[in-house]
Amino acid sequence: ILPQLSLLHTLKTNYLTFSLISQETTMAKLYQTLFLIISISYFFSPELIAASPAGASQKAVNFIQSSCKTTTYPAVCFRSLSAYANAIQTSPQRLAETALAVTLSRVQSTKLFVSRLTRFKTLKKREVEAIKDCVEEINDTIERLTKSVQEMNLCGSAKNQEQFAFHMSNAQTWTSAALTDENTCSDGFSGRFMDGRIKNSVRARIVNMGQETSNALSLINSYGKKY
Repeated sequence: ILPQLSLLHTLKTNYLTFSLISQETTMAKLYQTLFLIISISYFFSPELIAASPAGASQKAVNFIQSSCKTTTYPAVCFRSLSAYANAIQTSPQRLAETALAVTLSRVQSTKLFVSRLTRFKTLKKREVEAIKDCVEEINDTIERLTKSVQEMNLCGSAKNQEQFAFHMSNAQTWTSAALTDENTCSDGFSGRFMDGRIKNSVRARIVNMGQETSNALSLINSYGKKY
């Protein structure tokens, strides 16, 4: 229970650091997403300890680093996953599940940030429409990643190769679809009509979100090959 509460506290703190996110209407969505994240089977293990690389075994840190080198964005991968080295150890399954959980958290926080932008009264109509379209795409991303989380959980409880392959294929499909949604959202902020500050701020978050999703997909694929 303590590790779960520690993770909940850490993720909640990360969400609330965004300057444009207030507490008044976001907590219900926050806890809903966090519940989905901690529902991944290994988060209920007593050995889950979110530790910094300095407090983790060198073997676990090296495993994460070498695994991240196979992803498209290795630096982003290691930076986001190394904090969970003690929980991951040298397990490809836990590495993939953690990457997916971290990605889902990132997507949810990005949605909260983008949705708050509509409060700016100086926005033009086309800018507001682009923001709303982006939020819809992010909602689709959250839905697909949530389904991927569920499929990965089923992979862990698969009784045979056939069951594992079925759920792994589903997880790969849902994560890949989530990545497509993110790219569509980013395209909506490429026009010249967008306010420069808003465009740059949103695209930076969308890009980071896409990078983490891409990395998660890569690690899921690697896990699938090692079963």
